[in-house]
Amino acid sequence: METPDLKTFAGKSINDIFRGLETSKDGLTAPEAARRFRQYGPNEFAAKKKIRPAFIFFSKFRNPLLILLLAAAVVTISIGSVFEGTIIIVIVLGSATIDFINTYKSAKAAEALQEKVSITAAVMRAGETEERAIRGIVPGDVFALTAGDIVPADGILFEAKDLFVNESTLTGESMPVEKIVQDGAARTVLMETSVVSGEGLAVAVMTGARTKIGSIAGKLDQPDTPTEFEKNLKDFSLFIFRTTIFLVLTVILLNIFFMRRDLLQVFLFAVAIAVGLTPELLPLIVTSNLSKSALAMAKRGVIVKKLAAIHNFGSVDVLCTDKTGTLTEDRIELVRCVDGLGKESDAALFWGQLSSTYRTGVRGMLDKAIIEYKKCDMRAWEKVDEIPFDAERRFESVVVKNGGNVMMITKGAPEEILKNAASYGLSPEAFSTKNPEDAKNHALTPVMRSKMAAIYDGLSADGFRVLGIGIKKVTLKTASYTKNDEKSLSFVGFLAFLDPPKKSAKATLEKMEAHNVAMKIITGDNFLVTKKIAQEIGLAIQGAFAGDAIEKMDEAALRKNVERANIFTRVAPEDKERIIRALRANGHVVAYMGDGVNDVLSIKEADVGISVDNAVDVAKKTADIILLKKSLGAIIDGIVEGRKTFANTFKYLMMALSSNFGNMVSMPIASIVLPFLPMTAPQILLNNFLYDSSQLAIPFDNVEPDFLTRPKKFDIGFMKKFMIIFGPLSSCFDIFTFALMWYAFHFAAPAFQTGWFLESIATQTLVVIIIRTRGDFWRNRPAAALIASSFGAVLIAWIVPHTIFGKMLGFVQLGIVPLVTIAGIVAIYLFSVESVKKYFYRAYGGLIEKR
Repeated sequence: METPDLKTFAGKSINDIFRGLETSKDGLTAPEAARRFRQYGPNEFAAKKKIRPAFIFFSKFRNPLLILLLAAAVVTISIGSVFEGTIIIVIVLGSATIDFINTYKSAKAAEALQEKVSITAAVMRAGETEERAIRGIVPGDVFALTAGDIVPADGILFEAKDLFVNESTLTGESMPVEKIVQDGAARTVLMETSVVSGEGLAVAVMTGARTKIGSIAGKLDQPDTPTEFEKNLKDFSLFIFRTTIFLVLTVILLNIFFMRRDLLQVFLFAVAIAVGLTPELLPLIVTSNLSKSALAMAKRGVIVKKLAAIHNFGSVDVLCTDKTGTLTEDRIELVRCVDGLGKESDAALFWGQLSSTYRTGVRGMLDKAIIEYKKCDMRAWEKVDEIPFDAERRFESVVVKNGGNVMMITKGAPEEILKNAASYGLSPEAFSTKNPEDAKNHALTPVMRSKMAAIYDGLSADGFRVLGIGIKKVTLKTASYTKNDEKSLSFVGFLAFLDPPKKSAKATLEKMEAHNVAMKIITGDNFLVTKKIAQEIGLAIQGAFAGDAIEKMDEAALRKNVERANIFTRVAPEDKERIIRALRANGHVVAYMGDGVNDVLSIKEADVGISVDNAVDVAKKTADIILLKKSLGAIIDGIVEGRKTFANTFKYLMMALSSNFGNMVSMPIASIVLPFLPMTAPQILLNNFLYDSSQLAIPFDNVEPDFLTRPKKFDIGFMKKFMIIFGPLSSCFDIFTFALMWYAFHFAAPAFQTGWFLESIATQTLVVIIIRTRGDFWRNRPAAALIASSFGAVLIAWIVPHTIFGKMLGFVQLGIVPLVTIAGIVAIYLFSVESVKKYFYRAYGGLIEKR
């Protein structure tokens, strides 16, 4: 079969299309589908990025400093210093290998999580319909479409029933387009568009990059917008880079022009210092933190689709959500069927069940509850047409017929049904009996309308979710029924549903409050039922606005009012989006949870979009985070996990800015005072290798509970102040050590370099035990892995001078007195950091608090 194209089949009958695609209504056979998959490839317009180990490994050498070191090592070997050059190469390769192993593991873990959330389509193969991954669809496959589905390929419809498709992805037009198949004439559907309502069957013609969206994917495919954390991290890296360049140039110039040292040795020394200053493990630490958090969240049923979203998740201070399934049990039951005056009514159930049975939109919990309540005899009725629900009308209509009787059943928000009703009292028995009383219809007077509204308010105040039912006799016609037909209804009654509040909701809200996350309920229900649920779970209502009031607000008023209120009722989808935009404009980081077609715009607008595994496809595709089970507790746990990620990344940065920075600054000072270099390049690189290795456990460290109670922000000013205070503090102890070894112990170059190596590795590695917490370090114990890695690195360093490898590096064994002295200096330094730390956080700690 030649490569198919939609243009090839333009104007052709469906039978000609099936022949051209060598398929049928029953779809392809499994062997033929497999052959076409090999021929056409996966149905992806953007090729999935594979994890390539070799690429990851060699990417570790993109750091120009490492390339310079390797080049210098080769030059060193070529002029006869084989051992020194080889040591440099071995240490650089060893560091890159450890980095690669951890990065590769993190990437594989993230990939495994992605596999847990996949978008599927109902595909027919050999007459059997089965949910299959969209990437496996090939030309000739027959697929079914229902409300909420994403169209999985460019195809041709051959059956459609009240099918409305949102094509805004391709056209920018927000209004759904009705797809009608008439007189055998086919209608196209395009990949990545979404079904709003109705159902249909289509045959795939073009897949992957050959689809319309695939042909423009390169133009549409833009890099992910970096999070605020990522932007600040980039600024921090540039700041360190500039500082490093300044120090390296200073070292080279001073040692060449004033100390008259060997150019190659000075160059190696300077580059080694630059490597020590550069936070080359920063990408690894960030990725490891994110992967660990993603795996921890996955165990709680929270799947992260995009790792970078965890940063935003941790910064969330406002959560917007509906109450269903988050504050309530999501076990909706129909408990009352009453007429407009509150009397039990079989008519309300009958017409409601007839509507829910024949509607083709996404069948929600309310429809399922109506169908499961009690089976009504609807065998005499058949569907004629449908007008889908939309947020402006807040109701939907189904047209059915029984013989010559054609009825429009309108179901939705009671106040809207009453607004469009002119009478009440028509029962289903009117079509099966000659009793004139059954068919009697009464005018809906203002007094009666007020009584019915009071019944509705009473049901809502008791915590019931309520639907109104209206009906109308219409004439049978071939053209589609429209919104203009939904006037002069006969009001039938109310259907009242109960969704009890979750027992855990109160405790979860308390946990949210303790972590400074505000809850804002945005719901389609009215205020009374929302108020009842809020009272039962202990949610204080600070203010409330209805959708019609929000619609009239300008942006300035809305920004003011979203701060005052935490309840928004009867809200249209576009106004949900406006509420979220206003909150973000006020400086909040907003998470929004939704699972329906009407939630998609809000999910996209939020800083963190959340959906659930049983949501419609388009909602899942848009979301950053997927809950395997709708749970408010899982969301707050995820927010806390995001804050842990920030905290542990922050620890690495503070290590780089304190003792490590101080030690690397001390070396240039010593190099222009001493008649020899304070450490050789291989010694500096070994120091850096052990130091880097000790930090790999940081992502697994404990985080003090107080740090998690408020979202944090990445403040460059805070980082600079930290460096200005703690860097020089470290340098003071380094200079004191230099003076002691040179003037008190009279060490020659090998002993001096050994002593400085031991003091340097101990101070810059063990300082993490102190700075990892803002409080007393002994009260908040570090994780066992961090203790082991930190003290293990120091222990190895202190053993090295006693080994053959140490002798080859130029180290010598020191006596007991120098060793005890160095250990004492390290201990005094650590206690000094503890004291200065308390002053620092009292003075500047607020800079990283998000207010």
